[in-house]
Amino acid sequence: MKQAKTRARLTLAAIFILTVALAVVGVTGLPALGLKNWLPVTDAERWPEALPLGLDLRGGVYVEYSAARPDEGDADFGALLETTMAVIRTRLGDKGYSEATVQRLGEEGIRVEIPDVTDTAYVLELIGEPALLEFTTPQGETFMTGDMVSSAEPGLDQYGRYVVNLRLNKQGAELFRQMTTRYVGQIIYILLDGQVLLEPRVNEPINNGECSISGMGTQERATKIAAQIQSGALPLVLTQQKVDTVSATLGDDALSTSVTAALIGMGIIMVLLCWRYRMNGLVASWALVIYIVLLFLVIYLVPGIQLTLAGLAGIVLGIGMAVDANVIIFERFNEEVRRGRSLKAAVRTGFKNASSAVFNGNITTLIAAVVLLAFGTGTIRGFGIALGLSVLTSMFTAVFVTRIILKNLVQARRWKPAAFTTGDIAEAEEGE
Repeated sequence: MKQAKTRARLTLAAIFILTVALAVVGVTGLPALGLKNWLPVTDAERWPEALPLGLDLRGGVYVEYSAARPDEGDADFGALLETTMAVIRTRLGDKGYSEATVQRLGEEGIRVEIPDVTDTAYVLELIGEPALLEFTTPQGETFMTGDMVSSAEPGLDQYGRYVVNLRLNKQGAELFRQMTTRYVGQIIYILLDGQVLLEPRVNEPINNGECSISGMGTQERATKIAAQIQSGALPLVLTQQKVDTVSATLGDDALSTSVTAALIGMGIIMVLLCWRYRMNGLVASWALVIYIVLLFLVIYLVPGIQLTLAGLAGIVLGIGMAVDANVIIFERFNEEVRRGRSLKAAVRTGFKNASSAVFNGNITTLIAAVVLLAFGTGTIRGFGIALGLSVLTSMFTAVFVTRIILKNLVQARRWKPAAFTTGDIAEAEEGE
């Protein structure tokens, strides 16, 4: 019995030390191991670099486009749209806007978000340019452009190797015949937006306006190259539908206010939990701190997540889900204690009876988050990501962390039932 109490106390001490250590590292970071600080602060100017902010919190510009298929050509519109998005990402990255995000908006739309923009007109002009496809001689002289390409499709040659099949219009076919006749055995360069896309060697003159470019290696590469050629050959016409700017000051104010509100809300929740559920409330508050530390650590470690105002709302909602799970568990625990069960038996039975309700409630919310993630765009998608991570983390802390803490807390000393619950309590059963 004494050994069990000692072991329980050591476990609680270890969990407490680990909680404090993670919280301290979350605030200060650990440069020796390359860890940045990841816990949010109320001062926007001191916001952790490990938590990238979305446009609504950081300030910048966003623009929405609708894309129209060119009148000529039978290219896959979806592939053209994806390639156009890739071209926009590359352009913005090359110009220093590496944190810009480009997302598909519905069936025919594109949404571009660019933080820290100073010259809005320049960025809009940069995005709106169609992809430029060029064919150059070995000396680098352009002799044909993408408007002379009728189609580019992935395929297989007679040996089963992946190639890109190119078909030119009448004018392009004649130019290509002349150039391939002149440069047999040499390389003709294919450039997209000034960057070399392919370096095919001319094996023989191309007289009919149709040729195959070999050396693709895989079907994925052949499909990608074909789509990139199509994006220059049949550039999508982008029509600007909406453009707006967000000031950095507005974003800073929203960020500071949101974090402050979340901290105040957590403080009130912890006080109410301790008042209503006594020692159980203290356990729930402890688990809630662990939940916050772990959640932002996950956001830090998972690449590609940007915190938006909607994302912060998802996190706050996740806090409510975590508390809700603890309330269900503690009510089941209290019911068992009032029936005369020992505290140890109440922990086992309470968690067993509450687990299905906690699991079902969180799964339904998780399904909603997955739907938002799959079909949403922009801030809706950000909300879905934050909500999904919050639900998964809250399930872990409510079912696993809370159980370990409560089990060892009950084992650590001989508590009176009144320390955990109120109301009429039957005499505790012995031997459980």
